[in-house]
Amino acid sequence: MMKITEPATNTPTVVPPGSLKPEVTPEKASQPDKLHQTSVAGASSQMQLLNLAKQFVLDGGLVSPDKQMPLEDRSRKRERLLNLRKQQNMENIIQKALAYCSESEITDKADQDWFNRFISLAEEVSNKTMQELWAKILAGEISQPGTFSLKALKIFRNMSINDAKLLAKACSLAVKDQGKRNIRIISGSYIQPGLFNFFDKNREQNINLSHHGLSYADLLTLSENNLLFIQETESSALSKEEQLHFLYNGSPLDLTAKGNNTIIRFYKFTPVGSELASLIGDNADSKYLGELKQKLGQHFRL
Repeated sequence: MMKITEPATNTPTVVPPGSLKPEVTPEKASQPDKLHQTSVAGASSQMQLLNLAKQFVLDGGLVSPDKQMPLEDRSRKRERLLNLRKQQNMENIIQKALAYCSESEITDKADQDWFNRFISLAEEVSNKTMQELWAKILAGEISQPGTFSLKALKIFRNMSINDAKLLAKACSLAVKDQGKRNIRIISGSYIQPGLFNFFDKNREQNINLSHHGLSYADLLTLSENNLLFIQETESSALSKEEQLHFLYNGSPLDLTAKGNNTIIRFYKFTPVGSELASLIGDNADSKYLGELKQKLGQHFRL
């Protein structure tokens, strides 16, 4: 679902850092096969937990007391491995971000305080897809300081990979205005009721977003993450021949009202949602676009 923009190809090649491997210690004796089994899809929950406990040096209680490292030593080892993981995570993100930065374009001086906060929020991210997005945030801010606020970073830090995929789905249904600052998901249109159209069955047109992978529960999740306003919003009443100009995943979408008092309904992205939406590449949903044109076609010329 998520589409990551391809990085520039004219940037320096960076050799990936080596994989981080927890050091082997004497306390492996009790259940050596279980404690060293690599976590793979399909492994039992017990095996998954044993593997994680070993990786994070939390398996001391799983071996016999006479073969345990002292508790203080285990604590120091875990802290050292945690710092190594953070270091590797940040080096991976820096490496990925470098590929999105220009070798020749001159930019304003980067904010060191922003970069320091960025490190504190990103250093525990080990998922490769999320690291890619953090790298795009870093590259975007370095290229154009002020692109990503600290508030946006804090919200993004609390998002899971599933939340990020949900944002990508919302972006695939969204339209932007000409300035690309206001992002909306159109959910329908209608003509204000009057004496001559009150019983017109086409007076109101609704788009069921759940048919396109975005249920109301998904909208609530986006709202809880401060990415979308959950209250449906309406445009002002449009006059006959009045036009609206949008971009739908990079392509123009121009609407001309067929009559007076025409209104569009939509869900609007929050400012933070609009910031983070810039991380998602264009990925139009052709099924949704088809229904959007069919439903809006009752009230607009497209």
